[in-house]
Amino acid sequence: MSTEQTNAHRQTLENERTRLVGELSDLGYGEGGLPSYDSNFADTSQVTAERGEAEALAGELAETLADVEGALRRLDAGTYGTCETCGAEILAERLEAMPMASMCIAHAST
Repeated sequence: MSTEQTNAHRQTLENERTRLVGELSDLGYGEGGLPSYDSNFADTSQVTAERGEAEALAGELAETLADVEGALRRLDAGTYGTCETCGAEILAERLEAMPMASMCIAHAST
């Protein structure tokens, strides 16, 4: 992978990290924070439903953020673009479509 490609992937991943951190922050998560809900709200079932939705979305965002941060660590370590399972090169097209990919197509589908 060329330096230009590596730099482009790094920029994409850093932008995605910033976006994800912002979305988590908007939900009230981040830096150990948990969202707060009005305990005096009249419809506690609605609060419970909203809390469940927010927690599910935050969980998905946090999982994606962990994948992005893992890809950035692999970039720093010089192992980005190498399948963590078999050591083969991950195709450029796969990395273009999914910059946080840590496995080649063969191992990602198993």
